[in-house]
Amino acid sequence: MVSDGQVVVKFGNILAKQCLDQRCSRELLRATEHTQCISSQLGIVARVKAVTGESKASCELLLSNVQSLIHAVQHVLRAAEAACVTGLGQPSADPEEEEVAAFCQQWRTKLTQHRAKEALNSDRDELGLRKTRGAKAEPTLMSLLQEQPPQSRNIPKHPNPRKGPTVMDRHL
Repeated sequence: MVSDGQVVVKFGNILAKQCLDQRCSRELLRATEHTQCISSQLGIVARVKAVTGESKASCELLLSNVQSLIHAVQHVLRAAEAACVTGLGQPSADPEEEEVAAFCQQWRTKLTQHRAKEALNSDRDELGLRKTRGAKAEPTLMSLLQEQPPQSRNIPKHPNPRKGPTVMDRHL
């Protein structure tokens, strides 16, 4: 969990650097800093628990930190979605930045297609408001990650594969 938290932090930092909107970039950086802090705390608590053994207090503290990390990661992903929607600049020549940009572009394309399909096929009530019953939820970054088979996440999408794991090789 701790290493996955660090992957999300790296993902958020890359996106914050590419984000064109300063407000979104700051929010994303705040969320990644919070996630970094929680992830570090979780690592410390896990090491202490490993040494102290099974105590109810250490188990509760560990569980609390895991829940905090999950919420922090969700905040990073919501901020990342906002950054993707407001626009990203060109990534540098770094393969990880290119991979993150490609992933975000893929999600944004799916979101645009979903919204276009909803606009064409929208059912409206007597007031002209869209009916929510039966409507498919908009795609999120997390849903896009969950759709990909594990093998496709490990295949580099850039011409010069790097040695070692990249930011998109792991589950977010």
